[in-house]
Amino acid sequence: MSTNREQWSSKFGFIMSSAGAAIGLGAIWKFPYVAGTSGGGAFLLMFIAFTILIGLPMLISEFIIGRGAQKEAVSAYYKLAPKSPWTITGKLGVVGCFLLLSFYSVVGGWVLIYTVLSIGGKIITPGAAYPELFGMITSTPSWTLMGLGAFLLINIVVITFGIQNGIEAASKYMMPLLFIFFIVLVVRALTLDGAMEGVKFFLNPDFSKITGESALYALGQSFFALAVGFSCMVTYSSYLDKKVSIPNSAGSVVIMNIIISVLAGLAIFPVVFAFGFEPTEGPGLLFMVLPAVFSQIPLGEMFLAIFLLLFLFATLTSSFSMLEIIVSAFIENGKHSRKKISWISGIVMFAAGIPAALSFSLLGDFTIFGKNIFDATDYLVSNILLPLGCLLIALFISFRMDKQLVKEEFLLGSNLSPAMYTAWSILMKVLVPATIVVVFISTSGIF
Repeated sequence: MSTNREQWSSKFGFIMSSAGAAIGLGAIWKFPYVAGTSGGGAFLLMFIAFTILIGLPMLISEFIIGRGAQKEAVSAYYKLAPKSPWTITGKLGVVGCFLLLSFYSVVGGWVLIYTVLSIGGKIITPGAAYPELFGMITSTPSWTLMGLGAFLLINIVVITFGIQNGIEAASKYMMPLLFIFFIVLVVRALTLDGAMEGVKFFLNPDFSKITGESALYALGQSFFALAVGFSCMVTYSSYLDKKVSIPNSAGSVVIMNIIISVLAGLAIFPVVFAFGFEPTEGPGLLFMVLPAVFSQIPLGEMFLAIFLLLFLFATLTSSFSMLEIIVSAFIENGKHSRKKISWISGIVMFAAGIPAALSFSLLGDFTIFGKNIFDATDYLVSNILLPLGCLLIALFISFRMDKQLVKEEFLLGSNLSPAMYTAWSILMKVLVPATIVVVFISTSGIF
């Protein structure tokens, strides 16, 4: 590896940073409301199955491509498959991350606003109507734009510090604290009157709820929650030491992601049923439920502020990976400084995020195929570009990348047998692309 190229300082730092990239809005914000609208327990089972059988092999693949090339996402494909159409895969990742971050930062702004309000004691108040509060924040242009700008500003500052001093330093403290507070939240949620109805909805699968659409959302969620498909993890793993086991690291990230997703469900759905919310509330579900549960806890405002701060950290660690793939694509050749490109990228991202930020106010009547700009961007990213990116990566690593390099990267730093490599290889060649194609065709409405 080039001596002037940064590396993660430790395996723990890499795993926490990768988990931070994966465990953010996907697991904490999006999973509960998508599960709520897609069958509860049935969706959970599909999500876990897809995450293990499809998401894990995909995550391993991105790690192998990144460390094998020792380049960020765009340059990695140029190095591994020069002068070939496969180089479009990395470019698709940059474009996809740009679109994803354009609406992700809007939600990150909501989290930031809630965090600031909670620290100031402005959320849990006598007679507070939490759905109305959420509606007021998202429908006020000045609030949403201010939140969007502040959220991106934090991203810019961290990314300017680089890998070890920026992303890794932030992630390895934020993620363990998030786990601890989630457990506290779950314990309190489960002790509420009527909480068991929520647990039943979440853990007791009703297989009649399984539809083609819910399967589509479960697969999309497994990709979204693990941050695979846009080569974010290609960029992250390009900084990884050769002594670290890729399958073991990927397995750790997947396990943590599933645990956090389950904890999110156990924290949210008991409260949904205990307080009479609808599990199909949609994107605002988390923002309505969290204040309700913390209002029932002594010193609830303080604990809500702490949890929202950690939730903000998790949201940020995910957005770091998206901005990093964009920034690293422009600084790889050494012609531009990280600081300069970070600021330019952040400013452009702010401009790109304005339409999504105003989707619930000034641009609320503007729709694309019946969806507002925010929802249309989410749908394009989660259900079209992510599966397409995953398919290209699966085909690339199975049929184009050098087989000896792939096997070497898979087995380095571990005691795994060649049989494990063979099993993973079969999944990548057969099950992963076949599943993606079926779901992708289903998305298009052909059948």
